[in-house]
This record gives sequence, structure tokens and C-alpha cells, in this order.
Amino acid sequence: MEAWLNGPVAGIPSIVQPVAHALVQARVDIAEHAPAVTAETLWTQRGAATAGFHLLHAANALDRLFTYARGEVLTDAQKGTLRGEAVPHPELDSAALTAHLNAAIGRALAQLADTEPDTVFEERRVGRSGAPSNVLGLLFHAGEHTTRHVGQFITTIKLLQG
Repeated sequence: MEAWLNGPVAGIPSIVQPVAHALVQARVDIAEHAPAVTAETLWTQRGAATAGFHLLHAANALDRLFTYARGEVLTDAQKGTLRGEAVPHPELDSAALTAHLNAAIGRALAQLADTEPDTVFEERRVGRSGAPSNVLGLLFHAGEHTTRHVGQFITTIKLLQG
């Protein structure tokens, strides 16, 4: 069953429930599809991003987007992580990537629980250029971005596994 059909995620304000549902669904999908994926499959590149990239990027981008939603700028460590996402990481197997993404989702859900509904339209700036957004825009994008990359992960492993 889709996560959103299970009712509200406990402790999450109503206005950000769709974000929580997207993140919970991502956890469910990864738990279903990631465990049987070999490290070789994760990091095989065939003209597109690797399956492993999608999980690594989903976790790290979630962290970055929630940083911006808090009104903070990225740390040097976050910037370094971003630069390192595009290269294969054969040392990371599906268990490690799943744990990394689940931890990021856990932190995101905790931040959602702490989100005051009356702050969601507060302006936030994104990136070096200071692109305009607001708290809700960043949180919503984080949810849909995570969903998109989890879907790309699933599609990529299905194509590679035949």
C-alpha cells in the first residue's frame, strides 16, 4: 500500500504531510528493491547514472535541501560530498547505501516534525546564487526529488538485471 494511504505520519504537521509521505514511501521502496542488488550492479555504468549514484545522491541532496530549509548555508563537508557523488563508490554496497539514505530520511522526518506551520512561507535562499525559495518549496522539492531518484534507482537496477 502506498504510504499516503496509511494516514498521517505521526508527529508531522499537516502542511508537510505530503513530504513525509514521499520520504516514507522512499524507505519502503528501497527496503523492497535494494537488499538483493550487488555492488557490481550498483556501480555499473551504461550511458547513464549508476544505480548507486541515485541512492547516494538522494540521501545527500535531501540533507542539502533540508539545510537550506533551515535557513543555513552548506558546509564545506556538504560541498565536498556533492563533488564526490558523480564518481563510483564500489566500497558502498546496497546495505551501506540503504543505511545512508534511511539515516537521511530519519533526520528529515525529525526536522519535519519540528517544522512550525507558520514558518513554511518564510523566504529561503538556495546555492551560491541565492536563488529564491521558501521553507515549503524546499521541503516539497526534497520529497519529490528523493522520490524521483529512488524511482530511477529501481528502473536502473531492473534494466541492469534484465
